[in-house]
Amino acid sequence: MIQVKVSLRPIISKINMPTVLKTAILPGDSIERLFVATQVGEIFYIGNGVIGTFLDIRQRIIKLGASSGGYDERGLVGLAFHPDFYYNGLFYLHYSVAGSQGPGALTGTFESFKPNPCDTDTLNLKWLNREIQYDHIDTVEEWVLNSNGQPQRRRTLLNIRRPFLNHNGVNSLNFSPETGKLVLTTGDGGSGYDPFNLSQNDMEIAGKIIEIDVAKHTFIDNPPVVTRFNELPVSIQETLTVIAKGGRNIPGILFQRFYNYYIKYVGNVGQDLVESIFSFIHYKPIPVTQLVQAALMNSEPDQEGFINFGWRGWEGAFPTSIITGCSANPSLDEKTVSYYNEAIETSVRRLQPLISYFHKDPRSDKFGGTALTGVQPYMGNGIPGLTGNVVFADLARKEGSHHPVRGVLAYIRVPKECKLNDFSVIKVDYNFGPQSAYYVSLGANLNQSRLYLGVYGSTKVADAHQGTVFEIIPQ
Repeated sequence: MIQVKVSLRPIISKINMPTVLKTAILPGDSIERLFVATQVGEIFYIGNGVIGTFLDIRQRIIKLGASSGGYDERGLVGLAFHPDFYYNGLFYLHYSVAGSQGPGALTGTFESFKPNPCDTDTLNLKWLNREIQYDHIDTVEEWVLNSNGQPQRRRTLLNIRRPFLNHNGVNSLNFSPETGKLVLTTGDGGSGYDPFNLSQNDMEIAGKIIEIDVAKHTFIDNPPVVTRFNELPVSIQETLTVIAKGGRNIPGILFQRFYNYYIKYVGNVGQDLVESIFSFIHYKPIPVTQLVQAALMNSEPDQEGFINFGWRGWEGAFPTSIITGCSANPSLDEKTVSYYNEAIETSVRRLQPLISYFHKDPRSDKFGGTALTGVQPYMGNGIPGLTGNVVFADLARKEGSHHPVRGVLAYIRVPKECKLNDFSVIKVDYNFGPQSAYYVSLGANLNQSRLYLGVYGSTKVADAHQGTVFEIIPQ
């Protein structure tokens, strides 16, 4: 793989944490504009050097960072424009609702849970008292840009109760060019190690990729707040199909045209060992009505062609493991398989990752990852070494100097055969100065010929106005 070098061109700066970067053409407009959604609830649009506010829903967003030292993964995490947005003005939001703060599903801090393979109680935890023991409520809404240029909420598609504050997904709403349906990626609910194994449970909304048929109108303006598919009214169940399960925390699903097909790319943020990217072309989604019927009959639904990423039994290419320091040698780590039985049960059913990259990597031309924050096919010609390949972003490079922190860009080739692939680091020529530069989001324009990178000076959403969005350009 050739060494690719790029530079960065600032587009907008001093904004709050940028979570979604997408382009669209406004109704009646003639240019494609970049839309930037921030975690706190702002959406800006940029075109011809003009920056405007498209929507501000900060008052609808839960108070961020108050219970976690400024860090948070809630907020506005999904924005998608209808394929016919230019004509119908429809767009969709996924965010955490103001005033919905709960005590959480487990006592203690949200990341405190670790399973103990010697204690079966920790391997079989149940999420009890869900109506009071939860962290917050997420909503998925349909909005419309009125003829007067003012956005207005039309209806709520889903209200989902979440057990913890983290793993709500990011760039969690995208439209499928194959089916025309809205695709929602939900994340496993949070904490660590998926305490309640929600991601593998067919009835749980958490840890899934779900298609929503927005052309079907349910006539339910405010759906009930739920955690399981069978708690939804039948009219809403009939709008939903499930593409995949076994997701931990997914930074969106991306589509790349390949002859008469689309390759689907799905990143899965890892626990302690690896970050992973999966790809598939063919799949057979399961209607939610079938899943509910199978649960009622206590039977197994037909899962031929159904996608399973393997979490929580598998972390990418590895069985999920607990890492502890070796007392005999502090420079080494001891790895213990967390869920041995589940790793066996899902070993054959799961989809093998296209790539798993490591939190510790001794190879001189690689890097130690922290968290996958974006995956994006690149179909442009401006950066020849990347044309037709898949770019990904990691929050922060682990090795080397920790101050100031720098994120990482890398790429993988589209595979010609089914095997685990390797990656190449992209050299970024840009002077960030003394400030940290966490790579928090990755996006593209409509035909995937331009790439955009969201960078933040902190990992804490409460540290306001430290964000810059760049276009990735040839060096």
